[in-house]
Amino acid sequence: MRIGLIAMSGVRVRTEKLATLGVTLPGFVNRGKVIASLPSLGLLTVAALTPPDVEVEYIEYDALPDEDAPLERFDLVGLSSFTARIEATYQLADRYREMGVPVVLGGLHVSLMPDEAAEHADAIVVDGAEGAWPQLVEDFKAGCMKARYQGLRKDVFKPDNYVKPRFDLLKGRPYNRVTVQTSRGCPINCEFCAASLRITSSFQQKPVDLVIEELKAATEVFESPFVEFADDNTFVNKKWGKQLLREMAPLNLRWFTETDISVADDPELLDLMAKAGCKQILIGLESPTVGGLMNLDPHNWKAKRFDNYLSAISRIQAAGISVNGTFVLGLDSHKTDVFEELRDFIRTSNLLEVQLTVQTPFPGTPLYERLKRDGRLLTERYWDRCTLFDVNYIPAKMSVEELEEGFVWLSEQVYSEEDFNRRKRHYMDLTKDRLQAA
Repeated sequence: MRIGLIAMSGVRVRTEKLATLGVTLPGFVNRGKVIASLPSLGLLTVAALTPPDVEVEYIEYDALPDEDAPLERFDLVGLSSFTARIEATYQLADRYREMGVPVVLGGLHVSLMPDEAAEHADAIVVDGAEGAWPQLVEDFKAGCMKARYQGLRKDVFKPDNYVKPRFDLLKGRPYNRVTVQTSRGCPINCEFCAASLRITSSFQQKPVDLVIEELKAATEVFESPFVEFADDNTFVNKKWGKQLLREMAPLNLRWFTETDISVADDPELLDLMAKAGCKQILIGLESPTVGGLMNLDPHNWKAKRFDNYLSAISRIQAAGISVNGTFVLGLDSHKTDVFEELRDFIRTSNLLEVQLTVQTPFPGTPLYERLKRDGRLLTERYWDRCTLFDVNYIPAKMSVEELEEGFVWLSEQVYSEEDFNRRKRHYMDLTKDRLQAA
């Protein structure tokens, strides 16, 4: 028996002005390209959950195969992708079913829009594959596969449920980054966030020894890879984080992760991160004003942190870890003056890297439900525009055109060679000062 596990990757910006901008200012889409080129850790986990007597092949497509091109035949196909590529995933699923090959769909979008996905599949897996995929395969073998399987929303890292992803399936592929997951979910729970908290009951953290085993297994597949932690917020638990970093240090890795601004409050943690090989962290700063942060999360956690943003960025970068500051434009408090405010904030903060995004109502998020309820979604189904760069809704205090034009203008400012070189010189000066002081 052969199962094909297929990931549909690749980001396609739909707004013409932004697509053109990406050609002239590579920094505009650089982070998006990195994300799109990462292997599907979810499907590698599915592969590990597959019974050992079943042959598994892992495939990636960044574009749909030509209609005339024959698809490789399998006994069963499992497909997964993110929202921006789900329509193409559905098309590929339909083609396989027309060939008579049964199709299973899973992943975050499928879990949040199960009835929609079920129209293109013989079976769907809702929430995590743990607790669902092994039974699905056995049912398929017995000729009694059900239409829907419910995966685990908790305890995914406990011994009876945990498996180490099949990193060996990546051998021989031209990756320069590999992903490892240490946790699922984020307790901050921002309104717009489409992270894994939507398919898990609570924040869940993997035992340190399992993370170390996975790091060793992942990095054995490639020569000197850059590790990207596939987490929503790695260092929520500072005690756990310090234990992990002490055990990571001897591995001599270079790595990146996403976390929150509170890491700046703990000098010991920053020192351990730097010594363990952390080169950059992505932090959701979201807005250049405190007003823009109000009501983004249930407890206004980020708004309460705003006054310390600049000093926190300075402390993190002085420790030898660059900050990739992520901002969301088009929040309900944002007026057209937000574009100049954000340009000035970025220049003042001296962030080395910047990721500009447009507020995006991903299906299943509280933001989506609120905008849908208020009649502010531009269309009912806009999944291929969930790129973080395309506008899908009616902003509260500016027009769609003003948001799009302001986003283009700000991108030209922030990603210009002049502005990037200014930020780079500042970070190099910090590095020089740190080395001289050592």
